[in-house]
Amino acid sequence: MSQTKILVDTCSYFRLAQNIHPLLAVAFGGAEFALYAHEALTKEFQRTARLQTKFDWFTQRDYVENRSRTLLISRKESKAIEDTFEFMWEHVKAENLKPSPVDVRILATASALGLRMISDDQDLLAMAAMYDVHADTTLEIMRLMLDEKHITKDKVRQVVAQWAYDRDTPANFVTDYRRLFGEAPPKE
Repeated sequence: MSQTKILVDTCSYFRLAQNIHPLLAVAFGGAEFALYAHEALTKEFQRTARLQTKFDWFTQRDYVENRSRTLLISRKESKAIEDTFEFMWEHVKAENLKPSPVDVRILATASALGLRMISDDQDLLAMAAMYDVHADTTLEIMRLMLDEKHITKDKVRQVVAQWAYDRDTPANFVTDYRRLFGEAPPKE
């Protein structure tokens, strides 16, 4: 059975990768879901001092090795991704939206290749809906992981407690957590 590949945007990667490791290219569930980071993620990290300071674990060997398992993309697919990116990026500029070029590239990749993606960026999620790309939030992907017995509820609680500690919870966090997990989110 082939994998159901899901692209992870920058923010969702940083919210998940340290606590659910290895995160990427590990098939789980009946549909063999597997998360992948875009190759541009590492470039964004390297040029952003805030990310380098906050996520010093990113350069540790285990995480670097995990990110090395990337999607194989043909030249034809690369051209389609680039064309889609250019179109979407013009939309971002015209509407004065906030997604980063890297995250728009992830959306363009998901769109061009017919993949799902994960993001907590509200503008990016709205764009995904507009362009008919299946997009889940980080909490929704953890719910899928829980349902597919890839992680436990204790792991979900640990991850979101870390977010609370880091003061890095996504939009609609409390409401979405209650809806998806049937309980109040844990405190730090």
